[in-house]
Amino acid sequence: MPPMRRKGDLPQKICAQCGRPFAWRKKWERVWDEVRYCSDRCRAEAKRKPAASASDR
Repeated sequence: MPPMRRKGDLPQKICAQCGRPFAWRKKWERVWDEVRYCSDRCRAEAKRKPAASASDR
């Protein structure tokens, strides 16, 4: 059995919607490179209203 890992030792990313950091999860093991959002809520919000671009300001 592999040694235990602390949550602080896991890889992290920044959520594309809310900007908060989130850690690797076992269920994302095969698709970690494709994960962009920390939760279903952030993913749904991103689809509902696209982020404002620089030209919209």
